Amino acid sequence: MKNFSPHQLSILAALPIGFLAGMAVYIFGDGIISSLALFISLTIVAYIIIRFTIDQFVYRKIKLIYKLIYQTKASKKEEFYYKKILPQKSIEEVSEDVEEWAVQHREEIDLLRKNEIFRKEFLLNLSHELKTPIFAIQGYIDTLLEGAINNPEVNKKFLGNASKNTDRLVNLVDDLDEITKLESGEQLLLTEGFVIQDLIKEVFESLSIKADEKTIRCYIKKGCEMPLTVYGDKKKIRQVLVNLIDNSLKYGKENGTIEGSAYSIDGKNILIEISDNGYGIAEEHLPRIFERFYRTDLARTRKVGGSGLGLSIAKHIIEAHKETIHVRTKKDVGTTFGFTLPSIRPA
Repeated sequence: MKNFSPHQLSILAALPIGFLAGMAVYIFGDGIISSLALFISLTIVAYIIIRFTIDQFVYRKIKLIYKLIYQTKASKKEEFYYKKILPQKSIEEVSEDVEEWAVQHREEIDLLRKNEIFRKEFLLNLSHELKTPIFAIQGYIDTLLEGAINNPEVNKKFLGNASKNTDRLVNLVDDLDEITKLESGEQLLLTEGFVIQDLIKEVFESLSIKADEKTIRCYIKKGCEMPLTVYGDKKKIRQVLVNLIDNSLKYGKENGTIEGSAYSIDGKNILIEISDNGYGIAEEHLPRIFERFYRTDLARTRKVGGSGLGLSIAKHIIEAHKETIHVRTKKDVGTTFGFTLPSIRPA
């Protein structure tokens, strides 16, 4: 009886009623024809009453449940479903539908809770990132207004520091604008073919002053010198490389190394990696390092500069290319960031 339809249940309930009435008439001597006629007629009447009761009472209640869980006005197709298909379902099938709806809503609630936590963290981090340069600028300007502007040795220094913090604010706003456009899909990719090793060398050269300050040597890994052509938005891939290499410079060790490498995987894709022998990242931070403004313990203690959006922007750019970015790391051994790009022009 577990999977019986309302029609089958109605017949099953009506048959014993008709049978018992027919047997009673037969036992009291009215004859087999009379008992058979009563059996048939009473079974039909009982079936109609029971079926009507199930349809009008039980399934009207179930219809209300469906309306509540879907919370949408029924279309003509859905109305047909409620009237014709739904009554054919067993209570167990309806129960499974409701349980499935409950699971979906639990997942939605869990996701909303996670998003709320993420939103609070994001606003807190954004507030912190904005406060630091704003308070610094305010301090320099107040000091100048209080009389330091008349001291030539001080005013230029303070104005220079205020200018640096203004640049930091501008960079933060630019990065936020960049990541917003990437997430919304507003930015179009202008793909072209280019040699990835040449681009890595170009980025190494552009960051050479930073590297020299920490005596970090940047080079193409031995065995990876053969030119490999990839297809992508060169400007944006350059930004990815800048963010990854700059990240390695921030957390790299004095007299350390950063090496770029490129490998042909299957004739269709190229794996690009940026590796360093720096401090590494603790395992508990790995699931979150690509989040906006997320800081590891090392980042907090070293108080490195930047907007805190570099890795998040890199991730979004690579995903916009329909590729993936990954990280391998070990504490006090180093970190390797890798991503793939097509080696043939995408269709």
